[in-house]
Amino acid sequence: MPVIESLYQAPKWLPNPHWQTIYPNLFRKIKGIKYHRERIDTPDGDFLDLDWSRVEGSPQKLVILSHGLEGGADRAYILGMVKAFNNQGWDALAWNLRGCSGEPNQTLQFYHHGITEDLDVVVKHALESAHYKEVVLIGFSLGGNLNLKYLGEKGEELDPRIIKSVSFSTPCDLASSAPLLQNRNNWMYEMYFKQKLTKKIRLKSQQFPKELPREMLKKVDSLLDFIDIYLAPIHNFKNAEDYFNRVSARFYLDKVTIPSLIVNAVNDSFLSPECSPVVLAQTHPAIFVENPATGGHCGFPPGGKQGLYWSEKRALEFVLQDE
Repeated sequence: MPVIESLYQAPKWLPNPHWQTIYPNLFRKIKGIKYHRERIDTPDGDFLDLDWSRVEGSPQKLVILSHGLEGGADRAYILGMVKAFNNQGWDALAWNLRGCSGEPNQTLQFYHHGITEDLDVVVKHALESAHYKEVVLIGFSLGGNLNLKYLGEKGEELDPRIIKSVSFSTPCDLASSAPLLQNRNNWMYEMYFKQKLTKKIRLKSQQFPKELPREMLKKVDSLLDFIDIYLAPIHNFKNAEDYFNRVSARFYLDKVTIPSLIVNAVNDSFLSPECSPVVLAQTHPAIFVENPATGGHCGFPPGGKQGLYWSEKRALEFVLQDE
């Protein structure tokens, strides 16, 4: 499909991508969402925590939301989307990736950009638990890559009740985007993720001291080091390069069969141009790409005082446009 020309502009009082990224994540408050948590088992003996926000009656439509790196169902960008779809009469399911729900998971493996087997467990459980006729997948950053990889892997075998997907701030090409976190302008983000992941490894090393020796943390100076030393080996990847080549959504997009919108801001300091598959979108009937000039990473704040963020309006517009 043609690449979509975006009309979005971030408000002038958030003048650069860092403010557009940080302000919504730190200062936005979403009221009125009351989750019901459900814990389900995975085939390998672990668990996933699902946070449901259901509307009254017996809705036949569900949105499944996947969060970003070290995020969770409590993040503002997730809660805002939950509220937006609830207000349209949709149930919402925000699932927490392994170890992201406030409690360490039980297996050595935790989560990564390509762990579609867990998403598959969530989707199947949701479809079996209620009589939903339409399901939409929405993901942010890591969650966007996960959704797109899942859709590509399923291809023509995708459950027909899954009708559309929307992905925001998605690193479709990890080999070119992951190193950007080492840029000087991104030092605060890399420090944040490194601290969060290091804390997680320290906790998991108490469960698995032989497999996760704490002394190896001394060698971790960057997220790339973390992938090479910890994430890749415990998830059966050779190294960071092998990980990028096997989990990046760009290698699966040609097999996507449902309308899928990819929204990446041009000024997103986390993403490379390769993360926006513009060339593919020009010939692929299901891939839509939109690259607003501003918005930051998982930001997209509104220009006025309205409650909905632009990302929520855009997702609703894309999902509902054929109804």
